[in-house]
Amino acid sequence: MDKLIYLDNAATTKTAPEVVEAMLPYFTTYYGNPSSIYSFAAESKKAVTHAREIIAASLGAKSNEIYFTAGGSESDNWALKAAAEAYESKGKHIITSKIEHHAILHTCQALEKKGYEITYLDVDEYGMVRPEQVKEAIREDTILITIMFANNEIGTIQPVEEIGRIAHEKGVLFHTDAVQAYGHVPVDVDACNIDMLSASGHKVNGPKGIGFLYIRKGIKIRSFIHGGAQERSRRAGTENVPGIVGFGKAVELAFAQLKQREEKETELRDYLIKKIEKEIPHCRLNGHRTQRLSNNVNISFRFIEGESMLIKLDFAGICASSGSACTSGSLDPSHVLLAIGLPHEIAHGSLRLTVSQENTMEEMDYVADTLKKIIEELRNMSPLYEDFIKKQDKDK
Repeated sequence: MDKLIYLDNAATTKTAPEVVEAMLPYFTTYYGNPSSIYSFAAESKKAVTHAREIIAASLGAKSNEIYFTAGGSESDNWALKAAAEAYESKGKHIITSKIEHHAILHTCQALEKKGYEITYLDVDEYGMVRPEQVKEAIREDTILITIMFANNEIGTIQPVEEIGRIAHEKGVLFHTDAVQAYGHVPVDVDACNIDMLSASGHKVNGPKGIGFLYIRKGIKIRSFIHGGAQERSRRAGTENVPGIVGFGKAVELAFAQLKQREEKETELRDYLIKKIEKEIPHCRLNGHRTQRLSNNVNISFRFIEGESMLIKLDFAGICASSGSACTSGSLDPSHVLLAIGLPHEIAHGSLRLTVSQENTMEEMDYVADTLKKIIEELRNMSPLYEDFIKKQDKDK
């Protein structure tokens, strides 16, 4: 197959043509600084305001609760570090889970060095955080709970609404990293009792380098980047007008097509999972079978090493990953897969395939057939697989 088959949409997505078209005038025609007072800059300011309103409406939020950032990692850092500083007089205890994105986990580790105490909750075999665990972990000095909306590796969607309710009943702030979920599932900040929410443009067919942090009105959160008075004096720096415009357009498209896209991606996802499980022995689906993102397929294959599998898939024109793009240079097995109980040797043989509505059933067939051949080739070279077959023959 000559065509490139892109199945790494959890890492990044193609920028939609409509998004590019919406952005272009703000590079060349309307290039004014939105913070300037002359009339030429008014068009830029108007465009930023419009994008902010689109994003706020998608969450059931107010436009003055949306703060633009450079992406999901900055939003996560801002939420945790600023909340920790602002509420340290109440306490220094934060609750999170063991399967969060490293933008959360590494920020928590940085806060630990400053004297904060972090509780890292276990998850079950499907990567689910149990709300009762959250409730049990809350203490008098707990100031923040941060649990992701949906996992970026295995796609499991968390019981965010219940966790948010527990947090609010106990008077604790609740932040969710919704980078993978936003634009793929409905999100209502009031219904879920969310105080802060992180999202990123390039996960929803928008541009890279733009994100936002939702901060509920009344939450005492300080500035993260100091300088000018942009973003209502909470995030300094000249606004990325083209990026903001593109993000707004991407969100508009994503939510207009949300139901249709979810149905198409779920059909592709379930077809691919069924075909792989039927035709390739000794494999395991990771994550919850139904409570998962519509585009996520994460499967472990015994007796092989993931990097070799990815290289062979690349030669076949298939773009995939073994986990988070942020850890692609690491030789360590995924912390998410270890947290759900996989041993190192099986975690190393894992594959993440994330589809989009542009993929086809024909491509799913090609991917499954190609993967079957690759797994057979790699297992034939594996001493572990050879020993396994010998043991099976002996036990017959």
